[in-house]
Amino acid sequence: MAQRAVWLISREPGTPFCGTVRFSRRYPTVEKRAKVFNGASYVPIPEDGPFLKALLFELRLLDDEEDFIESRDSCSHINKTSVYGLLIGGGELWPVVAFLKNNMIYACVPLVEQTLSPHPPLISISGISQGFELLFGVQDFLSLSQKNDTELNTKLNQLPDLLLQACPFGTLLDANLQNSLDSINFASVTHSQKQPAWKVGTYKGKPQVSISITEKVKSMQYDKQDIADTWQVVGTVTCKCDLEGIMPNVTISLSLPTNGSPLQDILVHPCVTSLDSAILTSSSIDAMDDSAFSGPYKFPLTPPLESFNLCYYTSQVPVPPILGFYQMKEEEIQVKITVNLKLHESVKNNFEFCEAHIPFYNRGPITHVDYKVSFGQLEVFREKSSLVWIIGQKFPKSMEINLSGTVTFGAKSHEKQSFDEICIGGTAYLKLHFRILDYTLTGCYADQHSVQVFASGKPKISTHRKLISSDYYIWNSKAPAPVTYGSLLL
Repeated sequence: MAQRAVWLISREPGTPFCGTVRFSRRYPTVEKRAKVFNGASYVPIPEDGPFLKALLFELRLLDDEEDFIESRDSCSHINKTSVYGLLIGGGELWPVVAFLKNNMIYACVPLVEQTLSPHPPLISISGISQGFELLFGVQDFLSLSQKNDTELNTKLNQLPDLLLQACPFGTLLDANLQNSLDSINFASVTHSQKQPAWKVGTYKGKPQVSISITEKVKSMQYDKQDIADTWQVVGTVTCKCDLEGIMPNVTISLSLPTNGSPLQDILVHPCVTSLDSAILTSSSIDAMDDSAFSGPYKFPLTPPLESFNLCYYTSQVPVPPILGFYQMKEEEIQVKITVNLKLHESVKNNFEFCEAHIPFYNRGPITHVDYKVSFGQLEVFREKSSLVWIIGQKFPKSMEINLSGTVTFGAKSHEKQSFDEICIGGTAYLKLHFRILDYTLTGCYADQHSVQVFASGKPKISTHRKLISSDYYIWNSKAPAPVTYGSLLL
């Protein structure tokens, strides 16, 4: 289990290269082993410049990329693993572990102790999991108490010395770089308990546990008697446990209010040691009834060092948070629109932001808008042929708002001809974007007093939750429903 190279790249849209390599480290001894193991399929580690260009291309982060590229953008090339192959110098550099977080790209190339042609299964490459462990450790180190660019630069300057201790010769010993900073002799500490193979280090510092619940609500609304509206909630519980000891034990409980919607289709992290059978058998396929398990949902676990997703879940809430009606009537170079939005009375009326985007693709530029709005303000993006209704942080006391108007378009440019007839007739839509902090649609919450920690010291426990819109569409009710776009809800 070793790494051939590590990179930190800051994403900088609008610059000539769209990014800058802020840190890189190569391990020549590991590279020699790679050349022997990979044989004829061996591809050497490139210089920073070619690697930067190839990685940004593969991640679709270059500013000038608009065209469809078969080898990268086809359905057969969908990537769900954050492991990529980069075309460099006539060969493919694989596997490259990379992910983007807070405008910083974390990347590394693990050692594969066999030929690369054909690609061996990812699960058989132990260096990949170690690579993720290392990158998550670097991410946590850089984000800890970081307030400005000066602090970031200071931490980047510390990385070479820290990696000498935490990852000598490309082999990870401790993913918690703060340990190396606090005590250079951390490796000499003796432990009475055996260190598990999957945990490459221990934590030293103030004990703390952070739990964050994020729910994303998806919806397709048609306002038609023959087509049912659909909506779904998908939740993610993210945890970070900074606890001393080799194998600290934690039990995290998720609870629901009396009228909360039961959690279903629950998938848990491998660090969870046991689980109630009622949690595992709760499925969205089954019909909802009063006997559905409604918690509390207890997760005993032995947490890893890095941030991790404790569990995922879905839920069948009774109604979508915002009910909408959208009608668009086309008249030559004009369209008349009518929008009605109503916030459900059970939803917290306190948004971080709330906007309704109305696109008009396949038309000329917007030349004039005559409108009437009962709440908020309307902004016109002429170059993008779209309207943005900025609703703000709250709905009015009536919980209902309206927008009506007429949009006039100029002549359509031939350069902007589109292959898809979208935003015309039945494919015209309005998309809602909103976020509500300290709230979940299911009512799911983590009570900090119910978190049990079996480790030295009393930890500080913090909990957060939020609701975010995702693929929240309201389709034109004036035309047949665009059933061919149902995949947007998946």
